[in-house]
Amino acid sequence: MDIAVVGGGAAGFFSAITAKENYPDANVVIFEKSKKLLAKVGISGGGRCNVTNGCTSIKELVAAYPRGGKALRQPFQIFNTRHAMSWFESRGVPLMVQEDGRVFPTSQNSQTVIDCFLGSAKQLGIDIEVGRAVRALHRTEGGLKLDFGSGAPSRAFDKVILASGGSPKRQGLQWLEALGHKIEDPVPSLFTFNMPDESVTELMGIAVEKTLVSVQGAKLKSEGPLLITHWGMSGPAILKLSAFGARWMSGESYEFKIQVNWVDVQNNDVVMEELKGIAEKHSNKILSNVRPYRLPERLWVFLLEKCDLPAEKRWGEIGKKGLNKLVNVLTNDIYVVNGKTTFKEEFVTCGGVSLESIDMNTMQSKICPNLYFSGELMDIDGITGGYNFQAAWTTGFIAGKLK
Repeated sequence: MDIAVVGGGAAGFFSAITAKENYPDANVVIFEKSKKLLAKVGISGGGRCNVTNGCTSIKELVAAYPRGGKALRQPFQIFNTRHAMSWFESRGVPLMVQEDGRVFPTSQNSQTVIDCFLGSAKQLGIDIEVGRAVRALHRTEGGLKLDFGSGAPSRAFDKVILASGGSPKRQGLQWLEALGHKIEDPVPSLFTFNMPDESVTELMGIAVEKTLVSVQGAKLKSEGPLLITHWGMSGPAILKLSAFGARWMSGESYEFKIQVNWVDVQNNDVVMEELKGIAEKHSNKILSNVRPYRLPERLWVFLLEKCDLPAEKRWGEIGKKGLNKLVNVLTNDIYVVNGKTTFKEEFVTCGGVSLESIDMNTMQSKICPNLYFSGELMDIDGITGGYNFQAAWTTGFIAGKLK
């Protein structure tokens, strides 16, 4: 059997290795359009490679995918985070689980994961051809034919696994649409918010561990740490919000308002009681010296200025009006978003080949027999934290069975 895997990234290598292990006598070849293999693996997690997440509950796992979560429920029964960790560790890549659930190689170096893939491919006898972009795919009697363009000869295969990653534009998916696959328009996911007109950017580098962020005009909310940057806001709360709101935010041209609850307490009366208690207990202390909810000092002073409350004013002097202002700024601080920035270099796409066109039990195309999909080319994407790689491992493992 001749098997082609299109894409030399995470999903491509996982698919190819699985296919070769399932069919040792098959000829397996990986085609990568660029000159570099496993590029995204190299930059993931700041060069440490966040291979998966420590979450072991299938219910919690599927909730981490804005698109494709429900469809992954059954595939996760077959290959989930526990299986992924065992897979890497059995191949000489010891792992560590951080407090936040992210899983990294203990080497803290993505090269360890790259070496694992390259070493496994070499040991199994998988051929790899770089600089080989597939331009078109045709059905043949009993198989498929790949066209590479530029006068290169086309090649026939019994099975083809497409693992070419997300396409930033629909145009890059037209060749699959031409075959009859339904395409969901690709738009960016996992991005940070630009706030060019907001002075909060002067606080760049400040992180708040527990926040609740919502979007005005949309039913979008997210909890978690928030990081203030020199261009706006980032951190898990913002990235999660961008993932779940990817399509809506694209439709708004990335211009909208967010409401930040800096203390992650939704009941304003509870916040008011907290502030009243501080005012009574520390009535003679100045505002800047007693920070509610252990807020970072610079942020607290910034919020006081927003409320027109002098930092040197005493807690016992701010009165009911001052307390109301503080409750409002702590629980409902509004910022204008105007644009986005890709999160580091980890570009993730919402959209791709619709799951309606794929049998999720086998990852085989419902339109084109002998054609399989894995990874981000499909309309599957997760929040930050190792979930996108996990989807690549799961879909790659199932696609590699070639059932």
